[in-house]
Amino acid sequence: MNFIQAIHMRILTVLVVMIYMGLQCDCREAEFNYVTCGSLVKLLNTRHNVRLHSHDVKYGSGSGQQSVTGVESADDANSYWRIRGKPNADCQRGTPIQCGQAIRITHMNTGRNLHTHHFVSPLSGNQEVSAFGENGEGDDLDVWTVQCSGTHWERDDAVRFKHPGTEVFLSVTGEQYGHPIRGQREVHGMSSANHNNYWKAMEGVFIKTSLEPQRHDEL
Repeated sequence: MNFIQAIHMRILTVLVVMIYMGLQCDCREAEFNYVTCGSLVKLLNTRHNVRLHSHDVKYGSGSGQQSVTGVESADDANSYWRIRGKPNADCQRGTPIQCGQAIRITHMNTGRNLHTHHFVSPLSGNQEVSAFGENGEGDDLDVWTVQCSGTHWERDDAVRFKHPGTEVFLSVTGEQYGHPIRGQREVHGMSSANHNNYWKAMEGVFIKTSLEPQRHDEL
């Protein structure tokens, strides 16, 4: 094999690998059409184009718990959240999340759950949203219900997360923090359903659907 043939073979090999990887990562195949129990995702607020984010920085007011914000960057590892079932409920890995299902949304890097309670948020005066608990275990105020248009939470859906404990929706309205989290947006709870509280699953590890989607009377 001469030099030119070797180069052509090398290019062909790279192309084949790229095509194979593309097929392997095509999360629009049927088994990846749903957000499932155990999936690790980034959640984008579709109105303000920021991803749900947390970090080991406490609020300086209100509850003093770990802050939850929105960031514009798509690359920040602190924006990964794991989708889990509510306490004492079966949420088998790979099972599609149903519309109306109660879930927990757990921050990957700190192990704390997305949480809200009757504290006032620091910028907008809405309801504070924090990250709470240890190693994925907190309390009943870590539970959110998924509101979507069909039967299951599909990858392409823009969905709402309603907090059954306080009746608010997970929202962003654009207020920005200063030091030490300059430029990050406030995430809070709002009592009204509106265009500020739609979220879409973006980057992440989507656990392959283990079974055909089916409804269960008990979630």
